[in-house]
Amino acid sequence: MKDSKNIYRTGLFTNAIIWFGVAISVSEIEAGVQIASAAPINSIWVPLILGHVVGGIMLFLVGLIGARLRVNAMESIKSTFGNIGSKFFASLNVLQLIAWVAVLNAQGALALLGLNLGIPFPAICFILAILVAIWVFIGLQRSSKITSVVMIVLTVLLILLSFKLLGFNAYNTLPVKNSLTFWNIFEISIAMPISWLPVISDYTKDAQKPVKATAVSAIAYTIASLWMYFIGVEVVGIGTTSISQAILIAGLGIPGVIIMVLSTVTTNFLATNSAGESAKAIFNSLDPKVTGVIVSILSALLAISGIMDHYINFLYLISSVFGPMAAVLLVSFYFGNDNNNVKDWYWNVFSWFVGFIVYQLTVSLDSIFLGPTLLAIISSAILTYIWIILKKRIDV
Repeated sequence: MKDSKNIYRTGLFTNAIIWFGVAISVSEIEAGVQIASAAPINSIWVPLILGHVVGGIMLFLVGLIGARLRVNAMESIKSTFGNIGSKFFASLNVLQLIAWVAVLNAQGALALLGLNLGIPFPAICFILAILVAIWVFIGLQRSSKITSVVMIVLTVLLILLSFKLLGFNAYNTLPVKNSLTFWNIFEISIAMPISWLPVISDYTKDAQKPVKATAVSAIAYTIASLWMYFIGVEVVGIGTTSISQAILIAGLGIPGVIIMVLSTVTTNFLATNSAGESAKAIFNSLDPKVTGVIVSILSALLAISGIMDHYINFLYLISSVFGPMAAVLLVSFYFGNDNNNVKDWYWNVFSWFVGFIVYQLTVSLDSIFLGPTLLAIISSAILTYIWIILKKRIDV
């Protein structure tokens, strides 16, 4: 739909489809596998759901800022961190999105490799990258109907997989080390929605109904993400930690291949497209579509080079950078005012940096209360709010 200014506006269904598709990925299923293989089944649900709820609320609040201002994710932080701060975070976001797409590409390719297709790993990586590049170049507006069809097919196939895996009813066939505690599971759960905080406004900015579309986006993501984690738990439940092995055990040949390809491509499309949007926030002359295509190819090369060896550390890096950044943005936007100046920007960068350091100091501590992500977010939020209170009492 187009508004009076001839700008394409996305409806509620489109936003729901986009963010439902974001969550449907091999990485989310792998996270579920990681939790279920290291904790008793009856101990995982509360921290798993709590992490998703907290992450979903943050997705909504951050996405609503871009929806109200009608700017993309990295442009929405200019009033909080200034022009230089905005470009700094945009640069970090481009780099993390290149790496994130590479991780998703590698995970999808490894899962497909396990289905014995007879295609080498590098070739699969490039095939997936090419599919994503084509989708990015076509664009969200022109591919919206195709996207809807793809998501319907993928949803049906995943429902089939879920029921197939449930039919085995063989939990506890793998030895559980009990190495994950409540806050460890919470941390793994909240990590995924946190990773999409610097992306969501790239899509809510064009929403026809900002509040409703942002809410639908956050809810769709949270529900789909929980579903993917649950499938990961089911995978462990049938006696394996391999997604591809679980698909073979379930008897899903070609449907299994379709699931792996579509789930990888739909998620990578959004991340790659957002890399182009963030690049535009750094250099306004860049074409987001062309940049997205380049990012897709670079990510394939990075996937082949072995980025999966650094996957966990990479997730920690995302949380340590963008969790505190989002905290500062939220407090500044919802509790501050529009009269931001250089002093505000300096303090906000300081508040972010403190949160970043808190994360780095606590991430190595085993099962710390609240977890490093939430501690970092709270630290940055408190410091940001202190500055707002001081501004109201004295002229700074």
